Amino acid sequence: MTNETISSCCLTVAGADSGGNAGIEADLRMFHAYGLHGCVAITALTAQNPFAVSGVYPISAEFLAAQLDAVLGVYSIGAMKTGMLGDPQSIEVLADRLKRFPAIAKVIDPVMIATSGAHLISEEAKSALVRHLIPHASLLTPNLPEAAELCQGAGKARAEGAELARRLFELYGRPVLVKGGHGNEAESADVLYDGEAMTTFRLPRLEHPISTHGTGCSLAAAITAELALGHPLATAVKGAKHAVFSAIERAYYVGKDCGVLGFPQVEGKKS
Repeated sequence: MTNETISSCCLTVAGADSGGNAGIEADLRMFHAYGLHGCVAITALTAQNPFAVSGVYPISAEFLAAQLDAVLGVYSIGAMKTGMLGDPQSIEVLADRLKRFPAIAKVIDPVMIATSGAHLISEEAKSALVRHLIPHASLLTPNLPEAAELCQGAGKARAEGAELARRLFELYGRPVLVKGGHGNEAESADVLYDGEAMTTFRLPRLEHPISTHGTGCSLAAAITAELALGHPLATAVKGAKHAVFSAIERAYYVGKDCGVLGFPQVEGKKS
């Protein structure tokens, strides 16, 4: 038996969803679909189901640091992602830890604006995200409203994905995937810009899906898994988008009118 170290783990730094649809739970489900072990650092506990969030209990920056210190450098983490981040102190703690591990691919999902349009983080936390965390990103994955918010300029709210992706790269110098799930077109189009190539990934928008709760988390988690397996960025995004499409197709009911994403078919997963 050998003691060969392989990048067989992913890390998610996000909130926990009591309903198991989004956040940490969605991330772990996707990591496992790729045959990868998932480590976690929980930023908040939430009381929620697919219809509403009824409570949020933030985790202290000190305990977040303890969780990160327990796994980083111990587990063979090839890639990690962020989700819900509560306060500036926690964001600074996370950024401080991540700069010590430059080899880990980092998918920064700036969870800032809900589908309803509600802002989910304070201006202070947004400032900390921009100053301390985004500079470490291997990939930034905002949805359309978040991309417009991060562009820091008037007139961006109605901009299209390609324009937003280019502007964000100009501002932050990091590869950007602007997610098009908030659009109303027949196709769901996500736009990737890495400073050289602008690539659009399109798939049909499924009609009347049983569940789409947690698709943003699941997409970022799937990209993280693809990167941990060594796939180039554009290949990782393409594979992840197909994995989430498969998960929506396979969604099923777990209660009255209450659905959850299914277990996706993933090609090229770790055996």
